[in-house]
Amino acid sequence: MVFDSVFSLYQDWETLSLGEVCQRGGGNVQTGPFGSQLHASDYVAEGIPSVMPQNIGDNKILDAGIARITEADAQRLSKYRIREGDIIYSRRGDVERRALVRKSEEGWLCGTGCLRIRFGEGVVYPRYAAHYLGHPAVREWIVRHAHGATMPNLNTTILSELPFVLPPWTVQVSIGDAIELYDQKIDLNRRINQTLEAMAQAIFKSWFVDFDPVKAKIAAIEQGQDPLRAAMRAISGKTDTELDQMPREHHDELAATTELFSDAMEESELGDIPKGWEVKRVGDLIELAYGKALKSTDRKQGSVPVYGSGGVTGYHNEALVPHGAIIVGRKGTVGSLYWEDKPFFPIDTTFYVKPKAVPMTYCFYAMQMLGLEKMNTDAAVPGLNRENVYRLELVKPSASVLNAFDGLISRMRKAMRANETANQSLSQLRDTLLPKLLSGELTSPKEGQEL
Repeated sequence: MVFDSVFSLYQDWETLSLGEVCQRGGGNVQTGPFGSQLHASDYVAEGIPSVMPQNIGDNKILDAGIARITEADAQRLSKYRIREGDIIYSRRGDVERRALVRKSEEGWLCGTGCLRIRFGEGVVYPRYAAHYLGHPAVREWIVRHAHGATMPNLNTTILSELPFVLPPWTVQVSIGDAIELYDQKIDLNRRINQTLEAMAQAIFKSWFVDFDPVKAKIAAIEQGQDPLRAAMRAISGKTDTELDQMPREHHDELAATTELFSDAMEESELGDIPKGWEVKRVGDLIELAYGKALKSTDRKQGSVPVYGSGGVTGYHNEALVPHGAIIVGRKGTVGSLYWEDKPFFPIDTTFYVKPKAVPMTYCFYAMQMLGLEKMNTDAAVPGLNRENVYRLELVKPSASVLNAFDGLISRMRKAMRANETANQSLSQLRDTLLPKLLSGELTSPKEGQEL
């Protein structure tokens, strides 16, 4: 049976249902095991990974915290084991997201709550299929056909009926590999940002929780060594040899930062802290301002992100906050934290932070240490009371150290923002590429044109 394509086509290429395409190669669309086949008590600390909906990222499997089963259970459920080239979907919730199975994931389990697409052999190039299924037009088709208004549900019938364009194998390969280059660059930028974020968190902990530079100076003085040099090692993580090999400009900048830290500790309400620093209530350092109600039906088309406690929930044409800020989950996802560089609209399930006496960079990482997610004050609907947050205490470093931290972290966040902007552009280019290749506006690389 021939289906109408989601895209305009310039060649006499077939458009079939996804189910028919899978059957041609000897594959199928199949659900994962039901709960009666695999219970919570069957999961083990070490074993075969079982892919759940929460493990489905953007075209890749996320293995952090993945559930595992015994080899015996994996053998019992062998029909659900995945192969390289399979594609995994969630059956409920975010049904448009998919993950291509790579070689390293061969033999894992398609877990409860998931669907598996298997194309078989010789008909579909998996990389082409993964990018075809990831295009916004195809994702929109899936969401539109999924059952359930509040919680979309996907099943084998719906997925099997999805219109699938089937170019010749060589064209599939050229299209799939060309689009993959965009995904690889996007993923690289994401990983760079994850590394930068982890570095920023580590710096905050070292300076303002563990007080490493101060303690290094104290230890060096007690041992008759150079306290400045010891603190430089503590801040940079470098050996003396590595410090000597640093470019003079970077070495001098590091030394200047190190000099800002005290070489003594003193008692406080929070225990020993660096001399000259203070303990302040959160309410003395920041204001948690309320967001404003904005129903989805009242939003007008625009590019201003609208934040709820779970993150960006849509876009609007006006900003409530005309500059960047930190968003804090107030109702629903209590204590969630988001950094936004641009003007935005926080709705009434959130607070946004107005710094009083510390820079926004310090606020963001300090608030990660407060355990806000555990401060629910409402049994029915999780809620965060800002007066309770205001009563918490934080160390307020000296102004000079705060300024040094803000300068360092601001540079890192600027690099992160540049990567995010680049990814937005790359995503837009990637999403315009497939329709142009299928319509003939662009020719696939192996047919004579470089993209």
